[in-house]
Amino acid sequence: MPLSLVVTGASRHDVSQLEAVLDSFQVERPESFEIPQHLCLDNGYRGESALEIIVLRGFIPHIRGRRQERMEKQNTAGFKARRWIVEAAHSWMNRFRKILVRFEKLESSYLGLLMFACAFIAFRKAFII
Repeated sequence: MPLSLVVTGASRHDVSQLEAVLDSFQVERPESFEIPQHLCLDNGYRGESALEIIVLRGFIPHIRGRRQERMEKQNTAGFKARRWIVEAAHSWMNRFRKILVRFEKLESSYLGLLMFACAFIAFRKAFII
């Protein structure tokens, strides 16, 4: 389910918005840090500044490239890939034709449509098998 959403221009790299995304979570994290909080990312977040942001917010980063996961999946029985989650969320949002191509001039209008799509995705995942 989508947990956070940030709207930027099309030419911005994902890692430049990492802080904003982690700060805008809509679901409260558990107060007890006895349960480790994991964050699965791709190779774009391998830099020192990104890792510092992740660790300072109490997450354990899991950063692997596609080739690494493919090799581990072939060599380890029962291995579950983790990187697909973000790509799957983008795919779920692309099914809403209204937001696939942005025609809204105001950021607030587009953000509202994205929030509606995220709420609809969450509803489907929670109540429909």
